Amino acid sequence: MINTTRKRAFSGLALLGASALVLAGCAAAPEEEAPEETEALDFYPCMVSDAGGFDDRSFNEAAFNGLEEAAAELGVEFNAVESADENAYEPNVEGLVAEGCDIIITVGFLLAEATANASAANPDINFAIIDEFVEGDNVKPIQFDTVQAAFLAGYAAASYSETGVVGTFGGIQIPPVTIFMDGFVQGVEYHNEVNGTDVQALGWDFEGQTGAFTGGFAPGTEALTTAQGLIDQNVDVLLPVGGPIYQSAAEAIRDSGRDIALIGVDSDVYVSDPSVADLLLTSVLKNIAVGVYDVVIAAANGDFENSPYVGTLENEGVGLASFHDFESLVDAELSGQIDEVIAGIIDGSIEVTSPATPGQ
Repeated sequence: MINTTRKRAFSGLALLGASALVLAGCAAAPEEEAPEETEALDFYPCMVSDAGGFDDRSFNEAAFNGLEEAAAELGVEFNAVESADENAYEPNVEGLVAEGCDIIITVGFLLAEATANASAANPDINFAIIDEFVEGDNVKPIQFDTVQAAFLAGYAAASYSETGVVGTFGGIQIPPVTIFMDGFVQGVEYHNEVNGTDVQALGWDFEGQTGAFTGGFAPGTEALTTAQGLIDQNVDVLLPVGGPIYQSAAEAIRDSGRDIALIGVDSDVYVSDPSVADLLLTSVLKNIAVGVYDVVIAAANGDFENSPYVGTLENEGVGLASFHDFESLVDAELSGQIDEVIAGIIDGSIEVTSPATPGQ
């Protein structure tokens, strides 16, 4: 748990006024008025993680960073509580209600029920939830149409692949996970269509909405085994969707001894986790930190409202990270092609769909 003490105090002391200056042949200069004491902002933002924890170098960590940045700018303390497992969600949210938080941000689809219950019971407290829609005058959904950015990753994967086989797998089969897989598969198919290639995407059937999942968001045996199963089918690009499960995918890649590229999700994993930087083709970006920061600042300024924030390619709420160390290894025309695909998605000439798209 990252716990900070609530600050309800005056910040700083009044400065002493300047002494009167006695000038020869003149009256003393009037004293300068001391500046008034400035009262610290009476605002206490809080957050509850999902079971991935704030050190997942992905989803939860990005949310924490947004909260931390907003609190620093506002000059206020905050409280960020980690959930050990799904049984902790409701008690953690209720604990922050009791602590007197002004806004409580819940990180992830799995906290929807706890958020709905607490927001309904506490209409005077503002809530925000990432990756899910919860109805209520005091609830702000922070959502991302990541199918758009994942489409770009699928296109890049198909372009890079030499074996003609790429793969994806997820943590838990929930919309914020499957939306990545939907986009990835469609991006591969689009590359095949416009470039005459025949790259296969394993691990997810878009039409049937079925695929490979580990059952959780923790790295370990299940994630390692799932990644290995795809590697055994000759994939040379792998997209794990589910916070830190990418760490097990990286382990499986290294154990294989083959040249297999990894694609990160949520944050630019090349930056957030240098230990796997050499494996990363790119990352599918959800600018969670920006969404959290904006919502916290607005709430502190009295501008909280419940209309959903939806990150898209157009508003740069989602995107694709740099190819970093792979820049010299990808097709020289790939970056330009990606720019064209982005423009097509934004203007609607390239259709990208998902049952998990916000508002569907």
